[in-house]
Amino acid sequence: MDNTTATAWNLVADIGGTNARIGLQNPVSHELHLVKRYAVARHDRFEDVLVHYLAEIDQQGGWKSLPEKACLAVACPTDSDSVRITNSPWIIDRAKISARLGDIQVELVNDFAAVALAVPGLMPGDWRQIGSGAPDDGRPIAILGPGTGLGVCSLVPSAAGHIVIDGEGGHVDFAPVSQREIAILNELSREFGRVSIERLLSGQGILNIYRALAKLDGLEARLDSPGAISAAALQGADAHAADSLGVFFDVLGSVAGNLALTLGAKGGVYIAGGIVPQLVELAEKSGMRERFESKGRFRTYLENIPVRVVMTEDPGLLGAMKKLQPAGF
Repeated sequence: MDNTTATAWNLVADIGGTNARIGLQNPVSHELHLVKRYAVARHDRFEDVLVHYLAEIDQQGGWKSLPEKACLAVACPTDSDSVRITNSPWIIDRAKISARLGDIQVELVNDFAAVALAVPGLMPGDWRQIGSGAPDDGRPIAILGPGTGLGVCSLVPSAAGHIVIDGEGGHVDFAPVSQREIAILNELSREFGRVSIERLLSGQGILNIYRALAKLDGLEARLDSPGAISAAALQGADAHAADSLGVFFDVLGSVAGNLALTLGAKGGVYIAGGIVPQLVELAEKSGMRERFESKGRFRTYLENIPVRVVMTEDPGLLGAMKKLQPAGF
């Protein structure tokens, strides 16, 4: 097909510390096409990934060689035109990427702000609810998600629609609840000094919990990756791994409950990220919901707030697409 008659498209990306996902948005139908995932560790720069993706577009045919606009959801603050991904060596430079794509408009948005943008459009099949509760549509929504790090974001309703409030809530202090969690905090403090909740609620956090419990219980830490620990827990093959995931979900429930109280998030709490959707069966059986509600005199306040695990693929890309829609969302 002659490129002059090819279809225009927008580029959207969700760039984390482990994976970068890139997709193509049809700006007329707002449909997402040709989503590709790239391992960050295999590429020195995001620009190298762009080269691979643009080659894919050329091979597909039917699309113009370069996009009209782009929106990149990035796992870091977006308060400058050149940002470093928090858990990655990649630097995302808006001007360089724009130049590589033909001097087009390039927007940067925090990755969890992008997830937040996608939340109002989610359908019942896109999430699984943990426990009871129903959303109050006129109240704030909280979003958090363990992955390579811990993302935290919120949505506040307004007359013009929801306003996204992004931040770095994954780096607040870890507040243990039980004596066992206090012991874990002491172990992690010896290694890290200050312990943020991301030190527990992330992929590396699962490994941190596993190793801390091994020391406390006098056990050998046989497993050496979050994936191995999660697989062993899912298979019921390792009590230590299962105990570690139990702590992970207990802490996640407490943090989600704290966030709901802080924000008045009666619109619901949504858990996204790369970990919990893969372990949703364990989440349902865990103490997460009990710890979410276990806030003393404010238990009844939290009992009515739904906690939903986002199961749809690529919510960050969906949010980046929303960012490019002229009419907003």
